[in-house]
Amino acid sequence: MRPVDPKKYVPRFSSELELSEEVQSKANEIIETTAEKGLLSGKSPTGYAAAAIYAASLLCNEKKTQREVADVAQVTEVTIRNRYQEQIEAMGIHS
Repeated sequence: MRPVDPKKYVPRFSSELELSEEVQSKANEIIETTAEKGLLSGKSPTGYAAAAIYAASLLCNEKKTQREVADVAQVTEVTIRNRYQEQIEAMGIHS
């Protein structure tokens, strides 16, 4: 059985957070780039998508808190923080 693609969660989470298409596009780009580097292996797709949305919201100046994103995705803030750190490091972005 193949794991669920985290990109499937991006439209719903983004909609619930009232984020733009730009943020959705950036989140999908983050997911694709970091998944290619092997970061997704063994990770929850919901937490992975949530962290990408959080990162994208910051990059696109539509800031949401980790708590807001975690609530919508039904994951913990710790999950968001951990996946976010992994994703931005893999992309060469420094927070």
